[in-house]
Amino acid sequence: MRTTTLAATALASAALLGLTACGTSGSGSDSGSSSASGSAAKPAAQKAPYADLSGPQLLEKSLAATRKATSMTVKGSVTEDKKPMTMELSLSTGDECRGSMATAGEGRFELIKSKKNAYVKADEAFYRAAGKGEPKEQTDAVVKMLADRWMKSPADSPDAKDFTGICDLDELLKEFEDNSGTAHKGAVTTVDGQQAVALTVPADGGTGTVYVAAKGEPFLLKAVQKDGDDPGEMTFSDFNRPVDTTPPADKDVVDLSKLG
Repeated sequence: MRTTTLAATALASAALLGLTACGTSGSGSDSGSSSASGSAAKPAAQKAPYADLSGPQLLEKSLAATRKATSMTVKGSVTEDKKPMTMELSLSTGDECRGSMATAGEGRFELIKSKKNAYVKADEAFYRAAGKGEPKEQTDAVVKMLADRWMKSPADSPDAKDFTGICDLDELLKEFEDNSGTAHKGAVTTVDGQQAVALTVPADGGTGTVYVAAKGEPFLLKAVQKDGDDPGEMTFSDFNRPVDTTPPADKDVVDLSKLG
């Protein structure tokens, strides 16, 4: 039964993140961030954030800082095969993960992964979509047994890995590095209350905008593509915060290792 469809496409959906990979090498013309106008009688304008870096250099610096983070939360909405998908994942380099993902018409699932165990809970719509083409009696039985209940399996088991591939932080960040191009610095703006430098980059079939934190570590804060083949938006936050892998209550769990 095709119970892993949603999870299998999740990492592919992270291709949106690939729009940020453009410009990690090479050089290009940049437009500096705008500053307030002044007069000769006023002090010199404050230096713009990262004024000494080109667009490609700043993007590379941001990716390096983001890769060094031990954990982060990724939230986003993307389009995959013309279907809207939403996701929220907290994941760590320590191979821990917690979050949820949903695709229009194909249901929703939640995931908790610790170093020892993985737990997945999906709704009826997920199992109905996954069981398309299978005998109805089989799908009905799966829905009755598993819908809205947590499935438990060892974290290193094949059953778990079908879902937990989306928790691979290293693999996700590689999406930033798979393309090449030129990043152009734009205005200084804010993202969720944080000052950020906007970078425009070529994206698949369009143009994307990447936002880099202007204060503190130059973490990647947001990636947006409004045009092109797969429009979408992703935000990055909660850097270096521990991932909550508290397991669900035993009464809500089906242990797959104990099923015949």
